[in-house]
Amino acid sequence: MEKKKLNKFSFTGMLVTLGIVYGDIGTSPLYVMNAIVADAGRMQDAIPEYIIGSVSLIFWTLMIITTIKYVVIAMRADNNHEGGIFALYALIRHQGRWLVPVTLIGGAALLADGVLTPAVSVTSAVEGLKGQQFGPLSFSNNQLIVVIVVSLILLGLFLIQHLGTAVIGRSFGPIMLIWFLFIGFAGLINIGAHFEILKALSPYYAINLLFSPVNKAGLFILGSVFLATTGAEALYSDMGHVGRKNIYCSWPFVYLMLMLSYFGQGAWIIGHYQDAAYQNVQHINPFFEMLPVELRLIATVLAALAAIIASQALITGSFTLVNEAIGLKFLPSMLINHPSTIRSQLYIPTVNWLLCIFTLGVVWLFQTSQHMEAAYGLAITLTMLMTTFLLFEFLKKKLNLFLAYGMVLFFGLIEFIFFSASLVKFVHGGYLTVLLTLLILSVMVVWYFGNKQRAKYEKNSEYVSLLDYRKQLIKLSQDDEVPLYATNLVYMTKIGPHYRLKRKVLYSILDKQPKRAKVYWFVTVNETDAPYENLYSVDMLGTRNIINVQLYLGFKNSQQVNIYIRQIVNDLIDQGIIDSQYPKYTTLKNRRVGDFKFVITNEQLMDLGTDPNMNRLDRLLIGGRIFLQNMTTSPAVWYGLRFSEVVEEAVPLMLYDPKVLRLTQKDVHHAVKNSD
Repeated sequence: MEKKKLNKFSFTGMLVTLGIVYGDIGTSPLYVMNAIVADAGRMQDAIPEYIIGSVSLIFWTLMIITTIKYVVIAMRADNNHEGGIFALYALIRHQGRWLVPVTLIGGAALLADGVLTPAVSVTSAVEGLKGQQFGPLSFSNNQLIVVIVVSLILLGLFLIQHLGTAVIGRSFGPIMLIWFLFIGFAGLINIGAHFEILKALSPYYAINLLFSPVNKAGLFILGSVFLATTGAEALYSDMGHVGRKNIYCSWPFVYLMLMLSYFGQGAWIIGHYQDAAYQNVQHINPFFEMLPVELRLIATVLAALAAIIASQALITGSFTLVNEAIGLKFLPSMLINHPSTIRSQLYIPTVNWLLCIFTLGVVWLFQTSQHMEAAYGLAITLTMLMTTFLLFEFLKKKLNLFLAYGMVLFFGLIEFIFFSASLVKFVHGGYLTVLLTLLILSVMVVWYFGNKQRAKYEKNSEYVSLLDYRKQLIKLSQDDEVPLYATNLVYMTKIGPHYRLKRKVLYSILDKQPKRAKVYWFVTVNETDAPYENLYSVDMLGTRNIINVQLYLGFKNSQQVNIYIRQIVNDLIDQGIIDSQYPKYTTLKNRRVGDFKFVITNEQLMDLGTDPNMNRLDRLLIGGRIFLQNMTTSPAVWYGLRFSEVVEEAVPLMLYDPKVLRLTQKDVHHAVKNSD
């Protein structure tokens, strides 16, 4: 029902879309033209030819990248109405192994670049107050004061994340509507003074500027132009929250308001680049300068609210991205909370505080929005390029090979040029996003490929069929001489084809100390490509007390196994498949379900000997994967068993050649004889 509502166009839906989707791209007018002027050198160098060409580049970048690629093409590649790079990968992941590194690079870059969004947006907004006099009130011209105010705003934003944003979120849409109307109207007023800025609608001026001597930055100006489209990925990623049709209907309005603001700022620069007060200025914010003094306080308040909304959208978007990555086994499991009854609303404490630390670090490291802009956008160009490669695979499957190649060559070339132009930012701060990308990517690589390599070596581990142990389990269950360990004994393990599982599971039940239970449960959790799938199947193995449960959970779902198992128990009792388990002592009247005990095996890497067939890289990946597992959320928390009785058993991960450790018996009698 929720998804059906999302896919219906409505005014309310459009309003919600303005608040959720467009925060990032909506705050770009605060700093894009500032970066364009900085590329010119000084204000007096921002001559009309340069400004018209720059605005034309912005217009056509938003048209080609945001409108055509994302709104028209990418949003067709939905995974059960969900969008984003991970949802796209889940849709096509069976079409080639090369898709994995592409997705890992794109996802890591997207998460890394997100650290800068709150910092640059809020700093740009607060700087609008810098040195301004509002009647008896004045704001300090000291940048340190700006940094402190920005830090307090961001810290407060991260502190409230655990409460959820259901109530706050209702006001996001109206605020963003006011913001877009304000920037559009302010731009429209300034356009009237210099209508020649409308020449920017022609692509001729954009192309001409790239090769014009008035453009001192050359192709590298595209690094600044690209800042205008940094929120494009959010349109695709947030499709599942608001619905495709609401984005289709709201984007033309947003695009118009954005371009009115850019055209207005361009017109203001054309009218003032020769003014004595501005000629030698290197860093200037045309957005605030083009406004009448009496409107600047209102503009700054609105800009700050819009920046906070953009930051909020980025933070919650990061939660969603990490949750998807965990479901696809790209990242280790982490504690995930649901602050409200809204299914898609998540709170991941680890991600929240890492974002907080890195974002505040960016604010204090770079100090000003100008310095932050120099670091901004490098990683997101990489994400867009990776998304293009994934779209190629999708279009190849859905349309035809010719159109797919045409798409990847067209957008790939454009985005590669943008990426190359952004490389100049590396020494000016882009190194930070590159380092963050590499850090996140290294975690993803170790976790994903560590799992793969471990599975490869585990193929040599001893597997047995559960069918072969049915009689022993039934006999143990009925053996009153063995103390009852639990009414329901649940093993979180993987049951493969032909009921195959690792011998260590049955060793835990039968050998270590026989664990008698009335019902033995073997639960396998399968992550599926459908984002919110919730299905299960049971196989009784021809018994009434040995149950193979297969859970099928979408990659966006959190896992609450204890709740699911209790539901399954009640379902099976209702169907007469298993017996009621009326406990002898209980506070609940007519309770028919007994106690549960969950067993989880934690594998520890043994460092006793090395398999000669295992190379050093494999051992590093597997060891790193085990290290990350021990550093992050325990399996008990991940499976939603925090309030259940859980037994965690450490078992060795056998990744060595037994021959390496084999002893040879010494001939004792022969040794004694020789000593005589």
